[in-house]
Amino acid sequence: MRLLQRALAPIVQQQQQQESSGIGGDASSGSGSSPAAVDASLSSGGSSALEMNLLTARAKRLRFDRSPIHDWGLFAAEPIGPNQLVLEYLGELVRPRLADLRESAYERIGIGSSYLFRCEEHVIDATVKGSVARFINHSCDPNCAPRVISVGGRPRIAIYSRRRIAVGEELSYDYKFPLATEDEELIRCLCGAAKCHGYLNWVGPVPPDRREDSAE
Repeated sequence: MRLLQRALAPIVQQQQQQESSGIGGDASSGSGSSPAAVDASLSSGGSSALEMNLLTARAKRLRFDRSPIHDWGLFAAEPIGPNQLVLEYLGELVRPRLADLRESAYERIGIGSSYLFRCEEHVIDATVKGSVARFINHSCDPNCAPRVISVGGRPRIAIYSRRRIAVGEELSYDYKFPLATEDEELIRCLCGAAKCHGYLNWVGPVPPDRREDSAE
């Protein structure tokens, strides 16, 4: 943790400036780490402070365990019906520029998997502070989906079920990575779904000269 604090020291001042202007700072509590940045822009759920106030009461019982998809995952500990709120994705609400600086700092100290959830014009960083929702893995045929709900002018992320989820089934949603450019490596997908695209950042046939991320 000391190493992380030293790496983040150069951007603390910028974060404080953002917080004083009303953007940034806390939206959560906890600690941890996940696979890359996630985009929630496709799934929007209106403005409902009441809905978010009910999150704690409505959140489902979940189990944290080793995942066959990637490292650790989150599993249902009770039956979950379709279109039900599962849990909230918590973290620090920051601007994209600060999130980019943090991501670079995490990489410098060897944190290969940062938990950055891109949400509209902001980013929720759950790498150091966040809920267990950051451990939900990607799937090309997911059983959950994120919804953006505005509360007091700030975006919050709720994870909802897309279909029935059985006890012991791993939770997943589509990370919706942007397609790789010509200079970017392809990230192989390990979700194992029948509809798997093969890569997180590519859809369709892959040119023979494209590189794959060796870390995967």
